[in-house]
Amino acid sequence: MIISYQDLETETLEALVESFVLREGTDYGDAEVSLSAKTEQILAQVIKGDILIIYSELHESCDLVPASQFQK
Repeated sequence: MIISYQDLETETLEALVESFVLREGTDYGDAEVSLSAKTEQILAQVIKGDILIIYSELHESCDLVPASQFQK
């Protein structure tokens, strides 16, 4: 089930995005990017609709998924 970011409390949304960023792994780019900058980038993509918040009833958990991946 898709959950609208507007349905979440601000603190919950921020914690979900931060958790996603921390799980993504090591950044091997040329420049180091701070946690807050990565979080802001992901949050902007959630607001834009490029990343969806998905709730799994089976696993009773939420995750962030690229919209293009979810639609397949």
